[in-house]
Amino acid sequence: MRVLKIDRRRVSVRALRRAAAVIAAGGVVVFPTETAYGLAADPTNAIAVRRIFAIKGRRADKQLPLIAGSLAQARGLVNLSGKPLELAKKYWPGPLTIVAWLRPGKRIVGVRGSRPTAAIRVPALAWARALADGFGAPITSTSANLSGRPAVYGPAGIRRSFAGRQHQPDLFLDAGRLPFRRPSTVIKIEKGKVRVMRPGSVKFSDH
Repeated sequence: MRVLKIDRRRVSVRALRRAAAVIAAGGVVVFPTETAYGLAADPTNAIAVRRIFAIKGRRADKQLPLIAGSLAQARGLVNLSGKPLELAKKYWPGPLTIVAWLRPGKRIVGVRGSRPTAAIRVPALAWARALADGFGAPITSTSANLSGRPAVYGPAGIRRSFAGRQHQPDLFLDAGRLPFRRPSTVIKIEKGKVRVMRPGSVKFSDH
């Protein structure tokens, strides 16, 4: 795993291009978000998605969450209107993941059914948004930890997680120790109401 040190508060064009090129080539990048470190890959590339599950040591039985660089980029992939759009405009950029229908003709690996959905957000940290923008489409954002282990917030934890393992990320954008924050809240709108699928940083009462 190559390591590239970055400044969490300033996006480096050179580092961004390197990371986006790794994703475009089917690779996996460890990158900082406003919560913990995540694993970025192309969600439409089956080989890249399988690699993420191998890296995490987890069976490929779950859909991977996504991040987008902007609301416009997210709306290019999923149908955000009504209540979901209202919440996206209120909380994005930020730690709110919204489950929404994929637009007709769009696909991501691991999504099945006649009305496929994706869990997506626009993160608050500029580096995370820039990586999706640099790649040109939403990217995966599953946490950079082994299956069943806690989320990782620092370089030492990343190194411990993957040291000696057969499957490793290709590139680590090392932004140093990240401030501890809860994971993103995951919601779904059902019959006009907010259903919280995973509690997190954004709190909801009845909507």
